[in-house]
Amino acid sequence: MISDKSRTTMFPRAGRALAVLGAVALAAALVPTAAQASGLGAPDSSDVLSHPYRHGVVPTTTAAVPNLGLNNLRYGGGTSGVGVTTGAPKVYLVFWGSQWGTQGSDAKGNATFTGDPQNTAPILQGFFKGLGTSGESWSGVMTQYCEGVASGSTSCPSGSTHVGYPTGGALAGVWADPSAAAPAQATGNQIGAEAVKAAGHFGNTTAASNRNVQYVVLSPTGTHPDGFNTTTSQFCAWHDYTGDTSLSGGAPSSPYGALAFTNEPYVTDMGSSCGSNFVNAGSGGVTDGVTIVEGHEYAETITDQFPAGGWTDLTGYENGDKCAWISSGQGASQNITLSTGSYPVQSTWANDFNGGQGGCEVTHPTVS
Repeated sequence: MISDKSRTTMFPRAGRALAVLGAVALAAALVPTAAQASGLGAPDSSDVLSHPYRHGVVPTTTAAVPNLGLNNLRYGGGTSGVGVTTGAPKVYLVFWGSQWGTQGSDAKGNATFTGDPQNTAPILQGFFKGLGTSGESWSGVMTQYCEGVASGSTSCPSGSTHVGYPTGGALAGVWADPSAAAPAQATGNQIGAEAVKAAGHFGNTTAASNRNVQYVVLSPTGTHPDGFNTTTSQFCAWHDYTGDTSLSGGAPSSPYGALAFTNEPYVTDMGSSCGSNFVNAGSGGVTDGVTIVEGHEYAETITDQFPAGGWTDLTGYENGDKCAWISSGQGASQNITLSTGSYPVQSTWANDFNGGQGGCEVTHPTVS
């Protein structure tokens, strides 16, 4: 998450706070690329440490602290045999709650909703339809990571099973669930349970059918999923999986195997704190945070599908966390051009950048 972790900027254990305090003192000397010191990669630690399930949490721009960038990502050994998304990633967008209003369609065939004042739904659909098209290389950064290597590995030998590339688009389905109003402040359990409901709706009723899948649970404007947009939770989004017993409310039951899901609030409700006008000026940049934040969570999910069995650094940061809210220099957030349009994204961490020292990149050759 840009706010990160999902332990993406969230530290998996409170003890890691000690490592961070020491790292702050060394950051100026050890950040691989000086320009990346302008990055804002972690949320307020008091908020993060009390909620270990918020992997890859994208912190708000005001709650973030400088990106430390002190070490490369290493493989976590897998969770129940799963480390990364190994096939072409499949993203299901779940518009949760009757507050989204009446569904329609735009000229491009994207679902629209009367309760979506910033038209975020078609933006996300266009973004995920466009990934893996027109030679798009933002996804290539993530393909350098793999599974099936020893725990603690920082690179992938030839023949490894790498993160899949979303050839022809990552969007696998869109579902609006108006059966009831989305909770005013959903728990992690309720968000995960909605992902389980979506899996049943889409017919993904086995662990195999969910192996390379992620469910993005989108809450409507005016709601506060897991405390989003409240004084005590300074984050924009996070990701996790249904098997995490630390979720608020407990782990939801899934008859379809473990599911990767994202808590994606209505990020424009927080304006510039969650990325409005971070890349583009004026009215055209009001929704910048929509794809910056969700792109952050997508990138973290495919490299750490069931946290934290995939790729994190020694302090628990995921690939998106280490590169969140960089505004200038190497790794700065920017627009990428897809077959479906232009969309702002953040960079993600590449272990092989800068001669293996690591760094933030927006483009990278696909590794297979």
